[in-house]
Amino acid sequence: MLAKSQKITSTRITLDLSTRLIGDNECLALAEVLKTTLTLTTLNLGYNSIGDNGCLTLAEALKTNSTLTILDLSSNLIRENGCPALAEALKTNSTLTTLNLERNSIGSEGGQALSESLKTNSTLINLNLSNTAIGDTGCLALAEALKTNSSLTTLNLQNNPIRIAGLLAFSEVFKTNSTLTTLDLFYNGIFDRKLDVVLYKSLQTNSTLTTLNLGCMSIEVYKLQELSEALRTNETLITLNLQSNSIEDIGAQTLAGTLHINSTLTTLCLQNNSIGFNGVRALALALKTNSTLTTLDLQDNLAGNKGAQTLSEALKTNIALTTLDLRRNSVESNGARALAETLKINLVLTSLYLQNNLIGDNGALALSEALKTNSGLSTLDLWGNSIGDNGALALSEALKTNSTLTTLYLQNNSIRFKGGQALSEALKANSTLTTLSFWNNSIGDNGAKALADALKSNSTLAILILASNLIGDNGALALSEALEANSTLMTLELQNNLICGNGAQALHQVSLCTRVVTHKAFTNL
Repeated sequence: MLAKSQKITSTRITLDLSTRLIGDNECLALAEVLKTTLTLTTLNLGYNSIGDNGCLTLAEALKTNSTLTILDLSSNLIRENGCPALAEALKTNSTLTTLNLERNSIGSEGGQALSESLKTNSTLINLNLSNTAIGDTGCLALAEALKTNSSLTTLNLQNNPIRIAGLLAFSEVFKTNSTLTTLDLFYNGIFDRKLDVVLYKSLQTNSTLTTLNLGCMSIEVYKLQELSEALRTNETLITLNLQSNSIEDIGAQTLAGTLHINSTLTTLCLQNNSIGFNGVRALALALKTNSTLTTLDLQDNLAGNKGAQTLSEALKTNIALTTLDLRRNSVESNGARALAETLKINLVLTSLYLQNNLIGDNGALALSEALKTNSGLSTLDLWGNSIGDNGALALSEALKTNSTLTTLYLQNNSIRFKGGQALSEALKANSTLTTLSFWNNSIGDNGAKALADALKSNSTLAILILASNLIGDNGALALSEALEANSTLMTLELQNNLICGNGAQALHQVSLCTRVVTHKAFTNL
């Protein structure tokens, strides 16, 4: 494997050696490649067993390498003794733009060493230190470096034991740094009321940060007032992630008040925050006046039918929102009906996620009627909604005339042969659907045969997922025959079915001619 890697110097620019059991000894050969290559720009060494010694070897090669721009060392065994060598290399290397050290235990000493190199390095743009145990000490050093660094734009500090001192240091960074655009602080520490005031006030004057992840940061209802105040005047932040905090209805209402005023935020993630109808209603009212928010993520909350209905009313007049995520929100058929009525009018919404709700056949029927006239929706997620054959029949009729939907998720429902057969007929007429996920239904061999027949004439479907569908050899044989005629399907997943000897052999035979196929998964290369 490594011998082959040395041969790529004049023919390839990207080398993926992730999950190859590479250790310190193998790094010697890779270092030689880095010293001599004229074309290698991306090297992925993630999920191996590279320790401090291997890191030292690679770092030495980086001092003279002039082509590598991306180096991924995530999930290795690099600790505090290896990281200083990388830091030294960064002081002289002038081409590396992305360094991923995620899930390496470099500790505070590693964080300090990298921080020193950032004071002089002028090319590194992306630095991933997620899950590296840098702590407050490492964070303080990074914050100090960012006061003068003028190249780093993205910094990932997810899941480090950063507490008040480290986070307070970053509030000072917001005031002075003019290049950092993305900061990820997901799952770090416990916020303090005084810290909230300082950190959020610094956002009021910051003019460069565009993406901020504060998920899992123990942000409670009473702490959102300062953040909302900052968002009223901040003019650059476009993506804000507040998932898995304790925002609840009152916090959602506070944020909704801000959305009436804020004119820059485009993506707001409020996933898993115990937001019920009152909070959703406040957000819906904000959507009636807000003209910039394009993505609202409310998955894993408590919207229910009433929440879905009030959001539907808002979307009848909203002209900006393109993505609405209501996964796992206890939405039933009445909520789906309200959303369907909106889809008949709204031409802006392109993605609607309703995974793991309870819309059933009646909800699917209502959405199907909307799809017959809607010309904006491209992605519809109905995964795990107790939809049976009747719902599948209705959706199939809609697909025969709909000309915009490209992705339909129907996995983990209760669709059997009749529903599978109906969808097969739809695929013969439909010319826009590119992805159909049908995982964990029960279409069996006859359903697979019907889909195979459709694949012989369909020329747009690129991804078909049929895992866990009770498909046996007969279904596999039919699909194999269809693949010989079909030239557009790129991915066919068949894992966890009942395919064995003859079926597996037929799929393998097709792979020898046109594709890479197994009974577990098929990918057209």
